[in-house]
Amino acid sequence: MQRILSAAVVILFAMIFASIAIGYSEQQALRPLAESYVKLVPHDLGAPNVVSGILLAFRAFDTLGEVTALFMAAVGVGMVLRGPGRAFSSDVGDEAGSPASEIVRTSAQILIPIMSIFAAYIILNGHISAGGGFQGGAIIASATLLFMLARPAQPINVAFLSITESIAGVLFVLVGVAGLVFAGRFLDTRFLPVGEFGTLFSAGAIPVLSVLLGVKVGCELSVLVDRFRS
Repeated sequence: MQRILSAAVVILFAMIFASIAIGYSEQQALRPLAESYVKLVPHDLGAPNVVSGILLAFRAFDTLGEVTALFMAAVGVGMVLRGPGRAFSSDVGDEAGSPASEIVRTSAQILIPIMSIFAAYIILNGHISAGGGFQGGAIIASATLLFMLARPAQPINVAFLSITESIAGVLFVLVGVAGLVFAGRFLDTRFLPVGEFGTLFSAGAIPVLSVLLGVKVGCELSVLVDRFRS
């Protein structure tokens, strides 16, 4: 009976997905909302990257909620995996397993500086080309993970990461307040000069928010990864 029910569920989902695939037709024009974003972001915000303009200007309040949810996830994972005998700051010296191989250690020495520079590039150029705070923060956390794999007995300063993440979050909100005071809307990035289109110092406060977002996401994900270390 259980197999028959499972087969029926699979067939039902297959029929649903098949109807969606058969009736799919590629959209030839943008929807009105998407078209307005494509026109407004370069014109009003001075940012070539429309996605960054949406995330850090028009819908920046949603972005603030997303990073808050990420912070709550990191706190929840930390509370669950912390264990009764483990302090909040990372201290794994006696609990670490076997040391990493020479290949992993050498690769980490080469790749971590490159990943750090690439993360900074992705964050700083997020308003010009593909990238932004979320992507750069994920790269920072990946570099932290590689460091943990290369040096399992070396603790990371979780307290410093937590303080840095908190400062970045507070500054993010303060930038939003500055937009409310000087531009009339919360998280309005146009309280800073728009600058020359396509240059590094342009798009108002979008690059500032991108940097703060990258620092916050990188620190939160790094702490989250560290919580899974034995």
